[in-house]
Amino acid sequence: MIENKSRETKEEKSAGDSRRDFIKKSSVITAIALTPAAAVKASDLKLDEKFADAMEQMPLSIEINGQQHNLKVEPRTTLLDLLRERLKLTGTKKGCDQGQCGACTVHVDGIRVNSCLSLAIMNDGAKVTTIEGLSSGSELHPMQEAFIKHDGFQCGYCTPGQIMSAVACIHEGHAGSELEIREFMSGNICRCGAYANIVNAIKEVKAGGKI
Repeated sequence: MIENKSRETKEEKSAGDSRRDFIKKSSVITAIALTPAAAVKASDLKLDEKFADAMEQMPLSIEINGQQHNLKVEPRTTLLDLLRERLKLTGTKKGCDQGQCGACTVHVDGIRVNSCLSLAIMNDGAKVTTIEGLSSGSELHPMQEAFIKHDGFQCGYCTPGQIMSAVACIHEGHAGSELEIREFMSGNICRCGAYANIVNAIKEVKAGGKI
C-alpha cells in the first residue's frame, strides 16, 4: 500500500512537472508572437537553443531596383518592412498589412506581390522592383504619366500599389477589356473611388503599346 502511494505521488509529480513545462514553453511562444521584433532577445526570455536559433538573423541577398543588397534579417521580417524600415523605400505603402488592400504591391522577378505577406528571406536571390524603381531617372514610366493625365488618384496613398499592379496587369495579358482590367485590378482598393480613371489610364497605356 505504501509502495503504491509512493508510486502515485511520483506519477503526480511527474505529471505536474510536465504541465508546468508545457505552460512555460507556451508562455515563451506567446511572448515571441506578441513582442515587437526589436524587443525580443533570446537571453532575456531564457529560450532554449532551438528558440534562440530561430531568432538569429539570417543572410539575405536581394536585388532591389537594380541595386544589390547583402543583408542580415530576422526570419519574421516581411519584405514590406525591409523596404520601408530598413532600406527607407517608403513609396511602397503599408495599408491593411493583411494582403487585402494592395497598397504594398511590388514586383518580384516580374510578378506582382503583396509585400506585407511575403517574408524577406523568402526572396533571397530575387529581383524586386518598387515604385521608386519604375521610372528612369527624372523620366516617368508611361503608367505614371497616364495616372497623372487621367487623374487616377485623389489622396494618393494607394497610388504606388495601383500603378505597380496596373503595369503587371498589362504584362500578364489581363488588360484586354475594361471588364478584365477591373477584375484583375480588384485586389487594389482605392478608398477615394478613382476606379474609372484608373481603368482609363490602363486602357491608354495598353492601347499605346508603350510597355
